Amino acid sequence: MSITEQEHEGLLSIDLGAVVGNYRRLREVVSPDSQCAAVVKADAYGLGMAQVAPPLYRAGCGEFFVATLAEGLELREVFQRHAEHAAPKIYLLAGVRPGCEAACRAADLTPVLVTLEQLARWYAATADDGRAAPCVLKIDTGMTRLGMTAAEFDQLLGDQTLLARANIQMLLSHLACADDASHPQNRSQLDRFNDYLSRLRAHCPEVRASFANSSGIFLGEEYHFDLVRPGSSLYGVNPTPPQGNPMSAVVTLRLPVLQKRAVVETCAVGYGATQTVAAGSWLAVVRGGYADGILRTQSGRGRGCAVIGGRRIEVPMVGRVSMDTSVFDISALSAGERDQLEIIEVLNDSLTVDHMGTAAGTIGYEILTSLGSRYFRRYLGG
Repeated sequence: MSITEQEHEGLLSIDLGAVVGNYRRLREVVSPDSQCAAVVKADAYGLGMAQVAPPLYRAGCGEFFVATLAEGLELREVFQRHAEHAAPKIYLLAGVRPGCEAACRAADLTPVLVTLEQLARWYAATADDGRAAPCVLKIDTGMTRLGMTAAEFDQLLGDQTLLARANIQMLLSHLACADDASHPQNRSQLDRFNDYLSRLRAHCPEVRASFANSSGIFLGEEYHFDLVRPGSSLYGVNPTPPQGNPMSAVVTLRLPVLQKRAVVETCAVGYGATQTVAAGSWLAVVRGGYADGILRTQSGRGRGCAVIGGRRIEVPMVGRVSMDTSVFDISALSAGERDQLEIIEVLNDSLTVDHMGTAAGTIGYEILTSLGSRYFRRYLGG
């Protein structure tokens, strides 16, 4: 298979049609009374927020979550450039930093506030008419990360003035163990969230609730509440391990072969001489290393597919991943196949980000968000 000019530094194909298909699949799972948002933080998990968000909006997604103010401003600008788009709701999962309230409000961004101090500051900065701009309150139900503590929540419920004027639109929390459906913490967190929600709705009956992430969606309807927040599953990460993946793969990564080497005597490969290959072996050195998201911890444990005439033949990675290159053992190929070999795929519909994550001792999320900037990016569908 002849490589194109676009593939000289590696070709990362991103299937926007698959992203939209995954979103629609998730909506089918979600209870009828729940809405389905989309988490597009970290540049849509590294795949391009400006490219991913508009197709999701056209597919019916009207609420988006990002992490930071800068991401929120960028996403608002993306939608403003698309005249056919209305103004979707954009939430900032990391809240708003002191002094940034005006910029957040001006861009119609809704912060997820995690402390009583943040809530009071938001009210002071935005309550021109006696009522604050809309905000979301995050409560910690057991993950011990961002979120208001139980003591702060009790204090808030005792402050009737702030509670009436804070304009809390939604109560939010986050599951720690949703990818393990049998983990007892899921139920523990659900019970705590229901308790917090019922107490808050006694004062603010119209407040919405959001609890489930990608994996949480598959725990059942009682976890869905008013709004679910899928992120990684939109991009092909399996939300139901160790079961089969109900999502479609989104990315394909093709690396060009720089050199094919015949091994004339048993020798070590790569930095540290950590792995040897036997005499008579054939190696392919490809363009793509840890500077491009081929994680160094994948060294010697990864897989690739030699692509020959559209046919894929599995080949193992050998030696340590370098900054710009990786090495694969192509000894299983015939002489004719070696002559034709110009491409090795390391991500596709059968070698997914989850597979690569396992090989690297990490998760698919890290693989997605590590994919480098030197590849040519091609967007398909959507």
